[in-house]
Amino acid sequence: MSSKLIIALDFPSADKALDFVSQLSPADCKLKVGFELFVSAGPEMVRKLTEKGFDVFLDLKFHDIPNTVASVCKVAAKLNVWMMNVHASGGSKMMRAAHTALHDKEVKNTRSLKLIAVSVLTSMSNEQLQQTGVNALAKDQVIHLAGMAQQAGLDGMVCSAQEAPALRKKLGKDFLLVTPGIRPAGSAKGDQSRVMTPAAAIRAGVDYLVVGRPITQAKNPLEVIQQINAEVHGALQ
Repeated sequence: MSSKLIIALDFPSADKALDFVSQLSPADCKLKVGFELFVSAGPEMVRKLTEKGFDVFLDLKFHDIPNTVASVCKVAAKLNVWMMNVHASGGSKMMRAAHTALHDKEVKNTRSLKLIAVSVLTSMSNEQLQQTGVNALAKDQVIHLAGMAQQAGLDGMVCSAQEAPALRKKLGKDFLLVTPGIRPAGSAKGDQSRVMTPAAAIRAGVDYLVVGRPITQAKNPLEVIQQINAEVHGALQ
C-alpha cells in the first residue's frame, strides 16, 4: 500500500532538507515542498527529490489570473511532481484553466499528477476567517469551495480533518482529501487551529496526512514515521 504520510520539508536550505531526506525511504512517505524550501533551493531541489524516487507535493498554492495559473501549472508539471495545488478562492474559471493546462498533451509527467485546491487554511479559526470578510463558518466555506473545485475538474482538496466527514459525504469516495494540521498524540498544536490525530483523520475519511514539525523536529524522526504509519495502517483495517 502506498504511504498515506506526506512529510512537510519546511527547511530553510537545500543542505538541511537533503540531510534530513537522506534517512528516509520513498516507501515510507511522500514529501511536500512549500514556499520556504522552494524559494531557498528552487526547482532543482524538487528534481533531486523526484530523482530519489519520492512522490513530491509541490505546495505553492497558485493564485492569479487564469492564464497565469495555467502557464505556471504547465511549468511545474515538468518537474515531475506527484501533486500540486491552487487556491480555490481564485474562482472556478482559474481552477478550470489549471485543470485544462495539465491535461494538455504537451505536458510530460510520469507520476499521475494530481491537482488539488486549497480552501481555508488550517491555521485559521472561524473568527479569523470572518475578519477577512467571509461571513461563514470555516467548515461551511470549505464545503462551498470544495464543491467548486470538484466541478472544475480538480482531483481533491486540502482541508482540516474536522471537515473531512462532511466533504466525503458530499463529494464521494474518489475526491482526494489532503490534511495538514495532523498532530500525533502528545504533540504541540503549534500555529494550527483545527487539528486531529493520524488515526482519527483516517477514520474521518482523509486520504493523505501532512505532518511537518512533529517529525522534522523530533529526536528520532524515523520512530515517529513508523508510529504514524502503524497508526494509519491500524485505522484502515
